[in-house]
Amino acid sequence: MTETVKKPVIEVKDLTIGYGDFIVLEKLNFSINKGEIFIILGGSGCGKSTILKHIIGLNSPLAGDILIDGTSMVYSPENIKDDLCKKFGVLYQSGALFSSLTLHENVALPLREFTNLSSDMILAVSKLKLSLVGLQGFEQFLPSEISGGMKKRAGLARALALDPAILFFDEPSAGLDPISSADLDKLILNLRDTMGCTMVIVTHELDSIFSVGDRAIILDKTIKGIIEEGDPRKLRDTSKNDWVRKFLNRSNMRG
Repeated sequence: MTETVKKPVIEVKDLTIGYGDFIVLEKLNFSINKGEIFIILGGSGCGKSTILKHIIGLNSPLAGDILIDGTSMVYSPENIKDDLCKKFGVLYQSGALFSSLTLHENVALPLREFTNLSSDMILAVSKLKLSLVGLQGFEQFLPSEISGGMKKRAGLARALALDPAILFFDEPSAGLDPISSADLDKLILNLRDTMGCTMVIVTHELDSIFSVGDRAIILDKTIKGIIEEGDPRKLRDTSKNDWVRKFLNRSNMRG
């Protein structure tokens, strides 16, 4: 019997991104599989966060395509793109919580916007999502009343509100102390294992990369493309590219 080959959840094909005549990255090709924790790495200014913005549809590429479950995020009609976006949850670098809303109200916002759930059901789902990230009992707190690590987890609870198939993280450990960062890594692994989410993480935190990453691409702004791809631990130890080994060992890193 022939084994069925599963299509990737995300396929990036010959993607060129930039602003006007300025090319940031060109002819990128990579894919992300279901249930994978995929890391996007590279020095400062190489286009890591820019790729993320293109995948989730905030920016349009200069050329190429991005497929989500085989459907184009670039060339599909707007209603199809909107449906694809409903598969996404995004944790932004700052958490991006609304400061005037409680944690419950922040998590409830996408539920009120995109579902027909009753107020009681929205409250129940909000409590569940906050409990999943360890914030049970904090539903009525404002963002200003909690720590930076708790803000990140509250942002993650909101990203989980609509049960996304794919979670995107932009520098999730930025600004966190080592203990809070390690706790967030454990939470990411637990959510992947319990919910089966595919995760795409833009980060430069090496401890996190080696703790959670299944596979990584490393971008280079000089060649405007991918310089290496693979298991980050193997790349750290056995890459034939000197700069990649130095980058992953925090030695003589260039920006």
